[in-house]
Amino acid sequence: MEYVYAALLLHKLQKEVNEENVSSVVKASGVEVNPAQVKALIAALADVNIDEAIKAAPVAAAAPAAEASAAGGDEKKDKAEKKADAGKSEEQALEGLSSLFG
Repeated sequence: MEYVYAALLLHKLQKEVNEENVSSVVKASGVEVNPAQVKALIAALADVNIDEAIKAAPVAAAAPAAEASAAGGDEKKDKAEKKADAGKSEEQALEGLSSLFG
């Protein structure tokens, strides 16, 4: 996960997201760099528009909540069921993000 964070940090700072820069950021954080993971991340990000991926991520997490409020809040569900549903949708959104970044 630290490799993805490094790539996002570099992108935010408008620096080139490449093996050398990602390795430098990870190393600076005090974590031992695994060159194979860095190469895999850079290869996975080669065809990814990071700005578009970031914009799309919150929409995926917010969509189930918007549908629930549009449907009137479904008063029949108890609190436990609502929490379980929210956990699943958040988990699904995170799985989608991990597939984007390797």
